[in-house]
Amino acid sequence: MIAVAVVLIGLVLVSLRLLPGSPFESTAAAKWGEPATSTERGASAPGDRSSRPSPSPSPSPEPEPLPFVAKDLDLDIAGWYSWSVLDRRTGEIIGSDNMDETSTTASLIKAWIVADYLRRADEKGQTPSDAKLADATLIIRDSDNTRAQQFYNAIGGSASIKRLISRCELTDSSVASDGGWSRTKLSPRDTARMGACIADGRAAGPKWTKWLIGEMRLVRGAGDFGIRKAFPAAERKTIAIKNGWIDRTREQEMHINCLAIGDTWTMGVMVRYPIGKGYEYGMKNCQKITEALLRDPV
Repeated sequence: MIAVAVVLIGLVLVSLRLLPGSPFESTAAAKWGEPATSTERGASAPGDRSSRPSPSPSPSPEPEPLPFVAKDLDLDIAGWYSWSVLDRRTGEIIGSDNMDETSTTASLIKAWIVADYLRRADEKGQTPSDAKLADATLIIRDSDNTRAQQFYNAIGGSASIKRLISRCELTDSSVASDGGWSRTKLSPRDTARMGACIADGRAAGPKWTKWLIGEMRLVRGAGDFGIRKAFPAAERKTIAIKNGWIDRTREQEMHINCLAIGDTWTMGVMVRYPIGKGYEYGMKNCQKITEALLRDPV
């Protein structure tokens, strides 16, 4: 009987060790049959990403190409001509081999004169009157010389051109020897740089840049020629321009210059040729040069 009692007691104890919740429950028995944790399966502990595959980064989309292709031009144009294009997204500049050579700007420089006037007024906490803004409109849209001279005098004359060279980081250009705005010397490369300076707000400042670009898109009459005329009609209204044209009797030359600002680019084209060929010859050649550089549509 004693032996039977011992066997029964032993069976009871074994049962208690296997019974969940029993104080005699075996630790091993409690884990037996439970799913292994991720750590026990050899995987990383929660929060440890060292063994997880990293997602592949998405490739950056290729930027849209500029509408121009760099190429050597051999056009039937009398006299001297030069061109340059600046990519506003990267700052990269392409152009003719002589894109650093200068010519007198004539009215093209008026875009800077108005920009400098507006920015300086804002820096002084001043807002130009409606009458002054109307004058600025006539300077840009209609290339009014009298009002341009008034603005030029108000901003210090040739000191304004020195600010242009410094502020827009020009490398080829210079103030006219007589101090006048019309004989300011710019290169096509610096013309494109000035366009970028207007487009990014350095020239007219944050308050007036949009206004100025809007006015330059509305250039009309005799001044509406050149670069943007090479584009389809639907695109022209999005391109801001300021052109210059003058007959230089001293040199017996015509100086025709074109500045254009697109969404992703700026462009400068300059031509210089015998005075007897007239204005229209140079105006058409600004357009002809641009057309020769345009990328073929896909």
